[in-house]
Amino acid sequence: MISFECDYNNGAHPQVMHHLLETNDLQSLTYGFDEWSDRAKEKIKQACLCDQAQVYFLTGGTQTNATVIDGMLESYQAVITADTGHINVHEAGAIERSGHRVIAIPSHTGKMDAKELADYMDWFVHDESTEHLAQPGMVYITFPTEYGTIYQAKEIDDIYEVCKQYDLKLFVDGARMGYGLAAFNADVTLPWLTQHCDAFYIGGTKVGALCGEAVVFTHHNAPKHFFSIIKQHGALLAKGRLTGVQFDALFTDNLYFTIARHAIEMAEKMKKMFEDLEFTFYLDSPTNQQFVILDNELVKKLEQKVLFTHWGPADEQHMICRFVTSWATTEEDLATLRQILQETL
Repeated sequence: MISFECDYNNGAHPQVMHHLLETNDLQSLTYGFDEWSDRAKEKIKQACLCDQAQVYFLTGGTQTNATVIDGMLESYQAVITADTGHINVHEAGAIERSGHRVIAIPSHTGKMDAKELADYMDWFVHDESTEHLAQPGMVYITFPTEYGTIYQAKEIDDIYEVCKQYDLKLFVDGARMGYGLAAFNADVTLPWLTQHCDAFYIGGTKVGALCGEAVVFTHHNAPKHFFSIIKQHGALLAKGRLTGVQFDALFTDNLYFTIARHAIEMAEKMKKMFEDLEFTFYLDSPTNQQFVILDNELVKKLEQKVLFTHWGPADEQHMICRFVTSWATTEEDLATLRQILQETL
């Protein structure tokens, strides 16, 4: 069985694993105060071209979203997201559990529209019951989105301008950040993003690490006692070196960006393969997530040999299926998929 189900179905990239092994017998301080965590933080700050950035390592994506959102908001505040946003759909109510309402506005191929955000905020501030409502305090977007699409720089800039107008913080979920930055049509970079949001995170779990995410507060604006907030949310590793060592490897010699670009190249080849076989796509994704429309009968046959995600029905006879590449995808994997498809058709 070959898997294109997701981008975290392998272990760690070999260079990450090598760094874990070569440091394994060395002792260190705990809870992220080790030499590798310090070094990784400096490398990330250099990659962002931002000396004033504050970097924290957390265990996983849901923990990171819940911790950052809860830490940056007052108890009475809410977070605004596109209705397809991960915090609104796939995190089991983790944000609401911390007491913060998630306000969903329409999405367009996974993306939020700045004008619709502004329209919502205009309605909110002029509603006569404003003081009785959950107060918006943050906007949450994902890069890339749940649909493998990416915001162009101007789209994020427009959203950030609305945020500044209404005193909202902008937080960017970067669980797949590497694959968004590596997309061929991307015009967003880490240094640019650092100047156009209040916080974001660099996903490690889905981009070559065993686990871990790196949160970046862009303006020396981390919540007071954020270390304690991380611990409250169960997102702090006692052996903090585990994330530090991995990000130290990922941000050495541009490894993070190199392996992300590999996944994009594999996705482009996979897209071409589906096109050659005359399949159609649900939408045009420039990243490592490709959404293909398959006949229901073909889905039943294909799932006997290939793991992929059944995203949802396209119509009564067809299913939207997601195929995902990663840093670990090989040419041989694609050749196997092609052969299975050809045999199944």
